[in-house]
Amino acid sequence: MKLVIINYGAGNIQSIMFAIERLGYNAVLSNDPAEIKAADKVIFPGVGEASSAMKMLLASGLDALIPTLTQPVLGICLGMQLMCNKTEEGNTKGLGIFDVDVLKFSNKVKVPQMGWNTIYNLKSDLLKDISENEYMYLVHSFYAPNCAESIATTNYELEYASALQKNNFYGTQFHPEKSGDVGEKILGNFLAL
Repeated sequence: MKLVIINYGAGNIQSIMFAIERLGYNAVLSNDPAEIKAADKVIFPGVGEASSAMKMLLASGLDALIPTLTQPVLGICLGMQLMCNKTEEGNTKGLGIFDVDVLKFSNKVKVPQMGWNTIYNLKSDLLKDISENEYMYLVHSFYAPNCAESIATTNYELEYASALQKNNFYGTQFHPEKSGDVGEKILGNFLAL
């Protein structure tokens, strides 16, 4: 299986690579459109700030490529948020894959939400054999509201979508690569899709 992690300068790549290797697979880091299109699975990571990350996607043409991919694609954290219509972070237009706008948590709660929180209302083969209320690791100040494409929910000030799916596109607000055995099981589920 050819697994590509999109390299656009806004990823937490090393921990994802290590998690993939622990599962017995190798991943290629690439920003080459032909290589990304030829992959069996694609991971779209993201750490950092939305508007600068989107500028990097625009500069490389990956903003046009990603929504056209037909193989399973997994967006992680900022990667998932950039797959939405837009985000309040830097008032940034997203890739429009998930039909939801990303909002900022209010100042009533500590941001970023950093640490472990539960996921529930689980749907999708991405979360196959994962128990309700498992703990996942999150670091974020912005969230996607619950919507038709939600496949997992988390509560922090309010209920929001901690995972999304539309067709071959999947996204997790949490970091499966930093969420222990349960996170690795989710990555394994993605690789088995």
